[in-house]
Amino acid sequence: MKRIRSLRTIAASVDFVFLTISDVRNFRNAVTHITQVDFLSEQKFGVGTRFRETRLMNGREQTVEIEIAELVHNDRVRMVSNAGGTIWDTMFSVSEDTSKVALEMTMQIKPYRLMSKLITPLIRGLVVKGVEADMDAVMAYCESTCE
Repeated sequence: MKRIRSLRTIAASVDFVFLTISDVRNFRNAVTHITQVDFLSEQKFGVGTRFRETRLMNGREQTVEIEIAELVHNDRVRMVSNAGGTIWDTMFSVSEDTSKVALEMTMQIKPYRLMSKLITPLIRGLVVKGVEADMDAVMAYCESTCE
């Protein structure tokens, strides 16, 4: 499946935007359709942090386990989930541009089971819609909180 990419320019500090996307507790505050986060690891921030995220999707709660696989302060954070026969590999990256921050999210979707390989292309539109909603929520949160 083709990579999904989304970009936002946010009027906030790079520190604030990065902490919003890289700390699961802050991300949950920004993305209001995330209804619950349960940590599965002792640590709550950084590489190796594992958590279960529950969010509303099309009126139903969906829960997935996610791990922080990479984190470079004020640069990028990578989250990986193995759910439904598919690897969901998501990278958020930030870069400063004068008084604004460019936030880019790329998601690689790698189905490895037959049923996932058949279904994943059919749900691509829903995934893109969800990604865009998350990015809009992060932008709105960062800009309204930093005012």
